[in-house]
Amino acid sequence: MEIKNKEYLDDMVRQLNESGTKVFVGCLDEFINWGRGNSIWPLTFATSCCGIEYMAVGAARYDFARFGFEVTRASPRQADMIMVAGTITHKMAPVLRRLYDQMADPKYVIAVGGCAISGGPFKKSYHVVNGIDQILPVDVFIPGCPPRPEALLYGMMQLQKKVKVQKFFGDVNRKTDKEE
Repeated sequence: MEIKNKEYLDDMVRQLNESGTKVFVGCLDEFINWGRGNSIWPLTFATSCCGIEYMAVGAARYDFARFGFEVTRASPRQADMIMVAGTITHKMAPVLRRLYDQMADPKYVIAVGGCAISGGPFKKSYHVVNGIDQILPVDVFIPGCPPRPEALLYGMMQLQKKVKVQKFFGDVNRKTDKEE
């Protein structure tokens, strides 16, 4: 059965409730989003010093496994969030876009550090992309050069909040246009 939109789902729930079947769709949506928000699997794309800070967050002192980010993946097909940490050059931009395209929907992007957000100290350079938001749709920006591990944890928790309030049913999660 295909769920087309929220009105269709509401109409189906109303019909089932009239026939005596009790259906709670809102609770299911919240339950699914709770599970999705607490099991985000990141794909790391670290190119410079922000990658070292990301490794520190994964170590025992800060331990992002407490928040549901434990399973760091090396394959884009197994990840649902890409954390871009560091300088992105124009030569690496197509590779980064290809990795993003290989991820399954819904997918999320976190830009870590001044270099990923705006080009950092290499801004207006001939070889550095002035912000990955020119290549990918970014969900969370974590500023700093490099950002502290606490800032990385805070940014990851902000992404969790964003995932938990999104609607799961009705294809609302997709960031792509309907023409694609």
